[in-house]
Amino acid sequence: MILDCTALILAGGESRRMGQDKARLRLGEQTLLQRVTAIVQPLFFKVIVSTRERRADCDLPQVFDAPMYAGPLAGLAAGLECIKTPWMFAVACDMPFITPRLIENIASRRDNFDAVVPVFQGCPQPLAGFYATRIEYELRDVLQGGGKGSLRELLARLHVCYVDEAEIPEADHAAFFDLDTPEEMKLAMKKVNQWNT
Repeated sequence: MILDCTALILAGGESRRMGQDKARLRLGEQTLLQRVTAIVQPLFFKVIVSTRERRADCDLPQVFDAPMYAGPLAGLAAGLECIKTPWMFAVACDMPFITPRLIENIASRRDNFDAVVPVFQGCPQPLAGFYATRIEYELRDVLQGGGKGSLRELLARLHVCYVDEAEIPEADHAAFFDLDTPEEMKLAMKKVNQWNT
């Protein structure tokens, strides 16, 4: 168990490309939110969910995006504001194939960094990363207009350990398959047994 860290599951997106609330979509016998929760709960002392408004289908503690903000930065800010641990692990609810081994791999690289973010196919994956709670000031500055308001802008301000896919076992590469469209959801349903964690 990673005792110095709280897990934050981001489930507040608008799901525009999917056309419906992704967190409630079912993959096998679980919703996406339930599946990601089941993966991270054994690894962290506390797990919370970030959302725009209270979810009746969720028993976990919930934090809510400030009304004037939107997007993943708003979710990260809401999470950092309420946690007591020195670290936060942020994961999107539409990453149902994330693995405990991947989480533990990137957790082991946190020394002397503000954040640890895996990179897959040349693209940083900030919604499967660790963030030190001391970054809250920088995050809020970006969110409130001091930057471009993006995760990329936030990472540019931090001392980040980027973990290249070459340092990640191939069996964990499926973790970066996120579900944004109905077509990706159909593919995930076909692959769920092959990629089952």
